[in-house]
Amino acid sequence: MPPLADSGKRTLARIIDMILVGIVVLLLTWAFGVSAYTFDSERTEVGRSLAQSFIAAVLYIAYDTFMMTRSGQTLGKKWLGLRVANLENGATPSVQTMLIRSLVLWVPFAFCCACIWTAVSGGWSFFDKPYKQGLHDKAAKTVVVSTG
Repeated sequence: MPPLADSGKRTLARIIDMILVGIVVLLLTWAFGVSAYTFDSERTEVGRSLAQSFIAAVLYIAYDTFMMTRSGQTLGKKWLGLRVANLENGATPSVQTMLIRSLVLWVPFAFCCACIWTAVSGGWSFFDKPYKQGLHDKAAKTVVVSTG
């Protein structure tokens, strides 16, 4: 199996992916008139934020699952020379494995505590021994490795 990826590179790849998918989420929610907050002179409405969270969760999960079952890489990982691999044998993860990994990462992100969950789940890799796994990696039994 290739060497394990540097946690800093993993974080940068995740930030790149979050920005790319985040732009699509913003464009879609704007196009459909869905937003987290609506202000007018008499009230503030926050009820539609659930729809925006749902769109974000679906897009992030679909992006991660689709991209990584093809090659083990999202665009961010590809650009930084990283890929996700099965812990057991280094192979590209199956759809089921990537779906588990994506659900653990993105459902709490979209519906609960985006910044805190991302920091905890992904940040776990900075301290995890011996495989540098994030919590989402542990759930799916995957690792992130260097390709170059």
